[in-house]
Amino acid sequence: MRLRHITGSEDYVAQSEYVVHEPEKNKGQWQQFFGNDHPIHVEIGMGKGQFIEQMALTHPDINYIGIERYDTVMLKALKKREALMAEGAALQNLTFISIDARLLADVFEAGEIDRIYLNFSDPWPKDRQANRRLTSPVFMKIYQQFLKQDGDLEFKTDNEGLFDYSLLSIPEAGWTLTAVTRDLHHDDQMNQGNIMTEYEEKFSAKGNPIFKLIATPPVHEA
Repeated sequence: MRLRHITGSEDYVAQSEYVVHEPEKNKGQWQQFFGNDHPIHVEIGMGKGQFIEQMALTHPDINYIGIERYDTVMLKALKKREALMAEGAALQNLTFISIDARLLADVFEAGEIDRIYLNFSDPWPKDRQANRRLTSPVFMKIYQQFLKQDGDLEFKTDNEGLFDYSLLSIPEAGWTLTAVTRDLHHDDQMNQGNIMTEYEEKFSAKGNPIFKLIATPPVHEA
């Protein structure tokens, strides 16, 4: 994926108080970081931040961590957050991390995270790119290292090929699919409380169906 570089984005992210710059130091201590015992939800590949920022505003009793590896994209999320806070929004329950998703087990302790969101992830359409997909068995095995046993993963996409792949790859990694829809916005149950991402607004406005699944991790053997 090629992104247009924004001059100064690296410095802006490096200097932001809303980004945890050495997240591995908080491993096993994220509730202390937030100063409460609320559940912790993470969005991997948060993009411009609309989804997770609105989730944090809507659910102040949940702590949120937005993860985005590209500084050029993180910059846009930071600007959006700063604009919300300038309007009086309270977002003490939200922080950001700039990191590759492959390293997340170094950042979160076993059972530390209650829910994972994957929204409109890069489909990496070529067969040789399969292991880069955030729903590949490679990544699913990383997530199960820090997701609670009774936690879950929610995945939304407009890409039917990636969705079909995920319906196979997620169970292949030992996870259980608990809910599936191929038309989220016309599924009254699964669409309840849905907050849209920027991509979701764009694609649904064109009449494209939005696909969603929810999955739970493998049961740990005693």
